[in-house]
Amino acid sequence: MADKPSTPLLAKLVGLAAAGLAAFVATQVVNQSWQAARGHKPPKAEDPGDSGLAEIVVAAALTGAAVSIARVFATRGTAKLAARS
Repeated sequence: MADKPSTPLLAKLVGLAAAGLAAFVATQVVNQSWQAARGHKPPKAEDPGDSGLAEIVVAAALTGAAVSIARVFATRGTAKLAARS
């Protein structure tokens, strides 16, 4: 097996924090955009059943996609920073 360069613990922690922050920001952006477009916050699992299935699916897909993309960019960015040092 080829030796893989190890990432320092600090770089891993910074990457984890950056990914978490990026996920939080992406969720807030989706919530604010949904509020502006629809007049209410996106439906959540614990909300009463007044939202239609299509609205729930679209909200979940948008939130999931935004969070995934933000986490990828944050993880790649911190990996590049760790590689420089």
